[in-house]
This record gives sequence, structure tokens and C-alpha cells, in this order.
Amino acid sequence: MIGIEVGFKWIVFIAMALLATGSALMMVTRRNPIHSALWLIVTFFSVAVIYVLLNATFIAVAQVMVYAGAIMMLVLFVIMLIHLEWGAQSTSKKSFAKLIGALITIMLFLQVLGGIFTYANVGRKGAYTPEVLAGASNVQAAGNLLYGKYVFAFEIASVLLLVGIVGAVLLARKRKD
Repeated sequence: MIGIEVGFKWIVFIAMALLATGSALMMVTRRNPIHSALWLIVTFFSVAVIYVLLNATFIAVAQVMVYAGAIMMLVLFVIMLIHLEWGAQSTSKKSFAKLIGALITIMLFLQVLGGIFTYANVGRKGAYTPEVLAGASNVQAAGNLLYGKYVFAFEIASVLLLVGIVGAVLLARKRKD
């Protein structure tokens, strides 16, 4: 029975990893920004399923509520606000910027492959080892880290989101004038 459960989890993991990768590729290759945003939602949901498989239920729920819910509504609102229905107009000729972008993409992909093939878990163990987490809930551990050690980074992220909202409103306002 345990082997069937592990096999099922492995199949679901592979399916969700392929779906996340495929939908992320669809997101970056679409010309219509609304279609890109919808593909990004699919990516967020598939990553949330992977979090559930890893027994990180709090992170999975936060992924769905915060990213697939709030952030994507914000992105769609900004897209609608600044009238980007059909995306940027691009020319058919190859530009220097596209060539540089392709080279950087290939270099990043090679770095990720290098990291995958040379990975070794040799770091020191932190305060939240699996044994400590077994006694506490995921929510408690995440809350202690988020509002303790990483509270400054959390607040900076909220300020950056606020700056993004204000910037989108200013861009939309300039367009109307």
C-alpha cells in the first residue's frame, strides 16, 4: 500500500512539474498579456499542488490565496488599467535586444543545469530541522520566520508592491491626459 501511495505521489509530482514548466513557457511566449496572466495562474496552481505533495500545506494555501488570487488580480487590473489588450507591437526583424535576451536565457538555463548536476547538500542544519517541525505546525514555523527573522524583507516586499500599484496608476493617468 505504501508503494502505491509513493508511486501516485511521484506521478502527480511529475505531472504538476511538467504542467508548471509548460504553462510557464506558455506565459512568456504569449503576445496577449491577459493570456500570459492566465497561464501564470495555471503555473501558480500547479506549484501549489507540488507544495501539498511536500506536506507544506500552509505555503500551498498562501500560494493560491496570495499569488493566484491577490497578485494576479492586481496584474490583471493593471493590464486593464493601462490598456494593454494586445501587447506591445513588435517588428518582424530580429533585433539586437532579442539576441542578447536569447543569449542570457541560454546562459541562465546552463547555470540551472549546472546547479542541478553539481548539487550537494553540505550546508549546516538550521533551527527548523525536520524533527523540530514535526512537533510544531507549518503555520507556526512560517509565522516565526516571517514575522521574526525576515520581518524587514517582508515589509520591504509590501512597500515594493505598493510602489508598483502607484506606478501603474500614474502610467494609466498619463495615458489619459
